[in-house]
Amino acid sequence: MDISIFGIGYVGAVSAGCLSADGHRVTAVDTSQFKVNAINQGKSPIVEPGLEDLLARGCTAGTLWATIDAAEAVRSTDLSIICVGTPSLANGNLDLNYVVRVCEDIGAQIRDKSGFHAVVVRSTMLPGSMANVVRPVLEKASGKVAGEDFGLGIYPEFMREGTAIKDYYGAGAIIFGVTDKRTEDLLRGLTKGIEGELHVTDLATAEAIKYANNAWHATKIVFANEIGVFCQKFGIDSHEVMRILCADHRLNISSTYLRPGFAYGGLLPAQGSQGLALQGEIGRPRSAVIDALPRSNDLQIQRVVDLVRASGSRKIGLIGLSFKGGTDDLRESPAVELAERLFGKGYKLKIFDRNRPIMPG
Repeated sequence: MDISIFGIGYVGAVSAGCLSADGHRVTAVDTSQFKVNAINQGKSPIVEPGLEDLLARGCTAGTLWATIDAAEAVRSTDLSIICVGTPSLANGNLDLNYVVRVCEDIGAQIRDKSGFHAVVVRSTMLPGSMANVVRPVLEKASGKVAGEDFGLGIYPEFMREGTAIKDYYGAGAIIFGVTDKRTEDLLRGLTKGIEGELHVTDLATAEAIKYANNAWHATKIVFANEIGVFCQKFGIDSHEVMRILCADHRLNISSTYLRPGFAYGGLLPAQGSQGLALQGEIGRPRSAVIDALPRSNDLQIQRVVDLVRASGSRKIGLIGLSFKGGTDDLRESPAVELAERLFGKGYKLKIFDRNRPIMPG
């Protein structure tokens, strides 16, 4: 299959490497000449274990190349995958300007194409973005109707930075949100051989599934941190508690309680929820647990600041600045937030990170 991928960030670069390794002919598109040059030299523009080898093999085999020419990329391919960033705004919404610009570029080229062309989004967006932003922009730029004259779909990604290639090929679930059968067939061909149960649904449901996944992962992290603080007060090894908790695949690691419905009942659930007292604020509509995530996460950062203040030391060393070991990603990194808070309070910092940012600036 001839595929164009717009955006050579984490999702785009990994998708390009894996798809080219699977034998597809991939054109990676980005406005950054640095990223384009890196791909064409068989080098990775990001830190991700195993990715540079995939990119180098694709370049050598002639199944992968990169360009800043969006028009030619669309004209020479049958499927365009949008992987550009959707950074958070101050009010909690997402900035879709990059998505809009790419859709305008793709739509302008679809206007003059006689053959069928499908557009699939992998960027994270709020539910309703496909219907209210992506589809209208593509239809206006192309003068055609989505689902009829060209294909439209969303293929959420669930790759963890640091294990992205493993996650790409070993997906727990594969979700397509589509408007037409031809786009569904293209996506089925794209993911043939990938592990994971396939679920085909509508655009908005696929968008919501991505957000539900993100919120669930955040909930698990916050819950584990809260249990850690709780156990510490009693001198209990929280890692041992959570290890044994996770050993129960019948109830604790299962879908047993993860079903929307009526409120729970019983003494033990009530005691557990009241004892942890998770509360806070995030997103809309408001929800007692999900609203707690940013505040609880923020308290974990402040707790470290308090421990530093209690130590009496004014010279602090930070080992690692990215949000997770094995990556160079500083976006939303708690280590960066910690460094900013300590620096703002007058502490002298020395920071070491094995993976220095390789992007200019």
